[in-house]
Amino acid sequence: MSKIIRIITGAVAFSAIIQPVGAASTFDAKAPIAYMIDLSSGAILYARDENKQIPPASMAKMMTVYVAFDQIKQGKLKLNQKITVRPDTWKKWNNQGSTMFLKPNEQVTVADLLHGIVTLSGNDASVVLAEGIAGSEAEFVNLMNVTAKKIGLNNSRFGTCNGWPDEGRTLVTAKDLGVLGQRTIYDFPKLYKEFYGLSEFKWNGISQPNRNPILGKIAGADGLKTGHTEEAGYGFAGTAEQNGRRIVMVVAGLDSFNGRVDESVRFMNWGFQAWTTKPLYKSGNMVYNVPVQLGSQGSIDAIAPRDLAVTMPKSEDGPYKLFVRYKGPIKAPIKAGDVVAHLVVKPDNGAEQSMELVASEDVNEAGFFGRLWNGFKAIFGF
Repeated sequence: MSKIIRIITGAVAFSAIIQPVGAASTFDAKAPIAYMIDLSSGAILYARDENKQIPPASMAKMMTVYVAFDQIKQGKLKLNQKITVRPDTWKKWNNQGSTMFLKPNEQVTVADLLHGIVTLSGNDASVVLAEGIAGSEAEFVNLMNVTAKKIGLNNSRFGTCNGWPDEGRTLVTAKDLGVLGQRTIYDFPKLYKEFYGLSEFKWNGISQPNRNPILGKIAGADGLKTGHTEEAGYGFAGTAEQNGRRIVMVVAGLDSFNGRVDESVRFMNWGFQAWTTKPLYKSGNMVYNVPVQLGSQGSIDAIAPRDLAVTMPKSEDGPYKLFVRYKGPIKAPIKAGDVVAHLVVKPDNGAEQSMELVASEDVNEAGFFGRLWNGFKAIFGF
């Protein structure tokens, strides 16, 4: 059993640069672009050209779904809300690549359109949903790009809502797709479970299977999105969860449908079989008490938002150190669930693994006398 050494460091600016962790059984990726992250620890298990900008093809629809989920969470969009298929939209997308087989002037609920995008990869469903949310695809694309920046997709931009070739305007990176998959799963857990992982979906009497190449082949597989155009080749952003451990993987630039299936299954199997996790904190556990500035209270518990673990190669059992890093003191106001710190794990034979810690409760701004009292306590050490 590894010896765990807990070292807490406060008032340290957090750096999000994380390199792949140390040695495991090597993986010989056949995909020119490949990326894998273990969400339980933040450990990057594999990275090849993960920051190279590439056309995502239909993997761009992950961003469309994220924006729709966000609109639903904010109360701006309802699952039972109906959107009318514009005849011009139907005419343009009826025979363009993957389709949900919508009909002109048909009224379709947001929920059904989401199934049409997630399960069927419908280009028509994507544009109809975009128009229903923002009035036009162009306005929706603006919303995609604003949201992408907000959630940290720093090297990606979108020109369409469905990933159809657009002369190079839509470009993403494998790392950004990994972040997008992670944020979708964590930001909208109920919606994710409702819409991802269906084996098939039927609309207008036509049943079509999910194109996910690991669904039914990898235990716990339930997402995310395939993509293919002549320009982009065959790509896939996928995820699976086994025994509480979730992995997100991305492969891109493969040259055949079967090659994508084989590589995706092989890659995900390697992620689960060559690596293991050791539990650190259960969801809701207090990890560190972080000082608060100008707040109604002087500190707040930073807790684990989910079960947290360290990822290690199965062939190793070396020691590691734990750090808590934050920019501190944290300035009020703070909402319960806000990210206030990061738990960083440093294995002796590997690079850092980083996990978010969140506020356990709300902290309001202190009034004048509250700030005066807090300052008095800080000066005299009360």
